[in-house]
Amino acid sequence: MNTSLRVVGLLSAVILLFSPFAFADHAWGSYHWARTANPFTLKMGDNLTSNWDPYLATAAADWSVSTVLDVTVVASGKNAKTCRPTLGRGEVCNAKYGSTGWIGIAQIWISGGHIAQGVVKMNDTYFSKAFYNTPAWKNLVMCQEIGHLFGLNHQDESTTNVNLGTCMDYTNSPTTNQHPNQHDYDMLETIYAHLDTTTTLQQSSANKPQAAGAESDDPREWGREIRRSSDGRASLFERDFGNGEKVFTHVFWADEGARSLSGRLRE
Repeated sequence: MNTSLRVVGLLSAVILLFSPFAFADHAWGSYHWARTANPFTLKMGDNLTSNWDPYLATAAADWSVSTVLDVTVVASGKNAKTCRPTLGRGEVCNAKYGSTGWIGIAQIWISGGHIAQGVVKMNDTYFSKAFYNTPAWKNLVMCQEIGHLFGLNHQDESTTNVNLGTCMDYTNSPTTNQHPNQHDYDMLETIYAHLDTTTTLQQSSANKPQAAGAESDDPREWGREIRRSSDGRASLFERDFGNGEKVFTHVFWADEGARSLSGRLRE
């Protein structure tokens, strides 16, 4: 390799290392599933149409590479339009939720400082459009929204820089961002480094959040937008019910119109 190419490579590495958009610590809070041992198993209820099943299977297998958790897909049978949560696990749904502005969301219920249940929704109103109706986009969004249920945030929220090779990275070209990378697995080890004396991985009335019926597709019911990416493609909402009971909604906005909606909601 000649000297000029080595210099270019070094500069590229430095730019990526000190990029303001890359997050060394990409947990979205201090929240995690309570459990008494690692690795733990988190069930994902399958409420998907058959064309989505391979993407959930891929995401489950990818995240199960982690040393601290395994993902098991189980039959569920929920109404995909409402996609109500189930204590102690995640529910994954797809439907035509309408021109909501979002392509995918992950909603997480917090009770007593721990994750108690979660829901992932894939919006076929947008996935039926040519731009998003590709395996790469479906893998990225499915993988990312499930990652949020573990407590992971995005590694990067710029769509114009070099892909980081992880589904927790925002991009306009998802070909190389369809799966987790080692940094995601390392972050999971950090999040789940300590054990708890109780578990939220079981359906118990003791774990039931007061906000159990707070699921909604309507951004106006998500509470306060507490974080938004610079280009408006990613948002995090918090609805606080008091006494440590909260619902967080991670939003993958679909287009320019959605970013405008995100801006109006924040004003």
